[in-house]
Amino acid sequence: MSQSESSDTQFFNSFSMVLGLLVAFAIVLFAVARSMGADSQGAAVLLEPLHLANVQKNIAPFAQVAVAGKDNSALAALNSPAGAGPAVNVPTTGEQAFTQLCSACHATGINGAPKIGDHAAWAPRIAQGKETLYKDAIAGKGNMPPKGGATWPDATVRMAVDYMLTLNK
Repeated sequence: MSQSESSDTQFFNSFSMVLGLLVAFAIVLFAVARSMGADSQGAAVLLEPLHLANVQKNIAPFAQVAVAGKDNSALAALNSPAGAGPAVNVPTTGEQAFTQLCSACHATGINGAPKIGDHAAWAPRIAQGKETLYKDAIAGKGNMPPKGGATWPDATVRMAVDYMLTLNK
């Protein structure tokens, strides 16, 4: 055997030995981390209420069967939409809507919002008509997100626009 073949074989054997030791060390390290984390994982992750709720939601049946002649009242509660309850914090007047949300930007003129009482800023907008103002308020315009960032019904946004128009006449 030549000198270069001998050194190549020696290098290959040494490299294989180092690589094998690194793989064995990684496996041992993984096993130790796994055994240490097993104690805390149950309490911190698997038993967390949000995690359990997501698991229950994922394993819930896709449909329920109504049987003729039986009491199926439990199905009515399961089939009602999640947001079917009464709306929370939806203003009943334009003034309430303005106070809750619109005033944050329109009272101070933040992000280019026309300030209440600034007739020069409001005049061109008012000249476009109420329908255009409604459309822009509902769909969003410029820096203003749709409905000002609220999830209110369109009718509530229209009441807020009407109220702001009364303040700018």
